[in-house]
Amino acid sequence: DKVDINNANVQAYRQFPGMYPTAAGAIASHGPYKSVADIYNIPSVSEQVKGIMKKYEAQFVCLPANEAYFIDRINNGMYR
Repeated sequence: DKVDINNANVQAYRQFPGMYPTAAGAIASHGPYKSVADIYNIPSVSEQVKGIMKKYEAQFVCLPANEAYFIDRINNGMYR
C-alpha cells in the first residue's frame, strides 16, 4: 500500500523494512510537504536514512495535508 507522507501515521511506515522508527519519525514530524522529494530536505537526516527513504520512494504519495490526520501523525490521537 502507498503511504501518504502528509497524512499517514508513523506506524504506516512499518511495512517498509528499515523505515521505522528513524526515517518514519522524521517524515511524520515534519511537513506538510509539497512533493515526495521534499522529504530529502528534512534537517539533520543522515545520508543513510535518506538512502532508506529513497529505496521506498515509489511507495510514497503526497496528497494535501488534512488537518484531521496531520495532527495525529506521531501519536495517533492517543495523548490528546
